Amino acid sequence: MATRLLLTDLVQAWQDRGGEPVQIASVGGVDAAKRVAAGEAFDLVILASEAIDRLIASGHALPGSRVDLVHSGVAVAVRSGAPLPELSSEAALRAAVLAAPSLSYSTGPSGVALAALFERWGVMDTLRERIVTPPPGVPVGTLVASGQVALGFQQLSELIHVSGITIAGPLPDAVQIDTIFAGAVCATCTQPTAVRNLLAFMASPVAAEAKQRQGMTPA
Repeated sequence: MATRLLLTDLVQAWQDRGGEPVQIASVGGVDAAKRVAAGEAFDLVILASEAIDRLIASGHALPGSRVDLVHSGVAVAVRSGAPLPELSSEAALRAAVLAAPSLSYSTGPSGVALAALFERWGVMDTLRERIVTPPPGVPVGTLVASGQVALGFQQLSELIHVSGITIAGPLPDAVQIDTIFAGAVCATCTQPTAVRNLLAFMASPVAAEAKQRQGMTPA
């Protein structure tokens, strides 16, 4: 879901330049990988790079077809009007996390990495009862905006368009979680040349402005 708005922009730009019509189905990354692995007929899949590599290794995406598209970092959000946490260092972030009465993070790759960070800090047992897991398809930002959680962690691209929240800032550089989103040609693809051309366009400098506008950076 982190790439949903970006893909909408890039597909429109592709078609404006005379490219083939493209229909994108944006769903959670776990569901997307399962559907491709189950053999559903898709031409193209765009997921976190590790998931793309697993699909290639299992024969559900074509070898050599992975194209890295964007880097996506994690940011921290609070409800509009709430005090902003200090995020200038890893120690400051740890203190903010421990002080939060409730928190939530994505169930995708960035959330898995954040949970691993909490484990490394030795605070997961302390935090467990405070963690609110977002229901499928529900952005963390909306839980923050509604007041259900005090501190929300999600990729910046998924927070910047949510009303009712303030983005306190990115994670400190020392613990920033960088997800590379990549595309690949599915094994069920019937138009591999068209897909490769589309991926080349999405990875080109022409696409950089759209990536930055959606809170990401070119890969």
